[in-house]
Amino acid sequence: MKKFDVAVIGGGPGGYVAAIRAAKLGCTVALVEGDQLGGTCLNRGCIPSKTLLRHAEVIEQIEQAKSWGIETGELRLSFEKMMDRKNQVIKNLQMGIKSLLKAEKIEHYRGWGTVGSNLTVVVQNGDHREEIQAQKVILATGSVPFVPLFPGIEHVPIHTSDTIFDLTQLPKSITIIGAGIIGVEFACIFSSLNVQVTMIEMADCIIPSESKEVSTVLQRELKKKGVNILTSTKVKGLEQRDNTKSIIIETKDRVIESCYAEEILVAVGRRPNLSAIEGLPLEMDGPFVKVNHQMETSIPGIYALGDLIGGWQLAHAASAEGIVAAENAASIERKIDYRVVPRCVYTIPEIASVGLSEMEAKEQGYSVKTETYHFRGNGKALAMDEKEGFVKIIADEKYGEILGVVMIGPHVTEMISEASAFIHLEGTVEELANMIHPHPSLSESLFEAAASWLGKGIHK
Repeated sequence: MKKFDVAVIGGGPGGYVAAIRAAKLGCTVALVEGDQLGGTCLNRGCIPSKTLLRHAEVIEQIEQAKSWGIETGELRLSFEKMMDRKNQVIKNLQMGIKSLLKAEKIEHYRGWGTVGSNLTVVVQNGDHREEIQAQKVILATGSVPFVPLFPGIEHVPIHTSDTIFDLTQLPKSITIIGAGIIGVEFACIFSSLNVQVTMIEMADCIIPSESKEVSTVLQRELKKKGVNILTSTKVKGLEQRDNTKSIIIETKDRVIESCYAEEILVAVGRRPNLSAIEGLPLEMDGPFVKVNHQMETSIPGIYALGDLIGGWQLAHAASAEGIVAAENAASIERKIDYRVVPRCVYTIPEIASVGLSEMEAKEQGYSVKTETYHFRGNGKALAMDEKEGFVKIIADEKYGEILGVVMIGPHVTEMISEASAFIHLEGTVEELANMIHPHPSLSESLFEAAASWLGKGIHK
């Protein structure tokens, strides 16, 4: 039986990052992955969806350019070529991960890992079975889509975020059940491809995890794209009618109706993949594996991270957790710090936030003051013809410490790192307002919001 200092189960953004960090710290490392390297994020989530969202963005810009005096011939779309490009992006990144593992001399076991209480790992790949021994184990098995048992669902083919990329041709219509982050991103993709999109959400607004003001702006923009949005609406059942699928719904007025679509995407969340640890008596936190601040589980020497432990369920959070887990597995004491985790939604317009919300700050006892600056006053946004959205700063009124930032608008998923840096360094609104920003730039909106917070606004 081969022995390793650290065995990592799962090769997603948490797992392979943990493996590389452990190897760089001098550990011998085995990485066990039964599917493709990169996990859900690379193969069925972040990367393919953002590739298609880039296509959607270009399509919208081509249409928008007509009003700028730039006209082209008839716009033609090749869904096959779009999917081929998406696959090539994934392949390139997969090859990059393989190269990184090879460079760090990490042994990659292709198969499904099961962990025993004595820190042995059984790797099963078809009929081939292999066993390895580790001093420490890091669990990074991720999650799988959660599909509610709607009446009739067993008779109706549906898609999840794991299978929607297997489409070989565009449907004329699609109904998306769930208007969270995954749902709204796919709504942007399909609406830009001229697919009739309907979204069904139980909550009273879309992306209920974000602030109401952000939700309102995004909902207005989606409606401009022709997306039909049904909030406060429950799915009561599904039916197959020839080539059309029927979704039976109950509206907020308790009226039972039906809507129809060629395809259905269920995007109501994900549940942890516990297949590698079914035989372990791990302490749980609801459906998730419970860990401490060192990412260690209730069994000494076994660490867990990512979707397996719940919490943020973001790829970059999983990577950060993987680094903490690897360092502790290598006997370097390190605690996870969730104080500054940027949250991004790659819709059109984009959404980004970091730190505390206004409500959270008040609940923690801060005397809160906020300031909002709209992109319609920003020269770069006007030049780009992308003036919808705003930047909002949430700060402690007493000392001016920046507690949180919320943005919706063009390229805010890139801008959020500046806000993250200020919060990480306990920066103040005054320090942000005193920092010279380039002109014209979208990031000037942060300066304008900070200056206005101080009562020294220039363009507000």
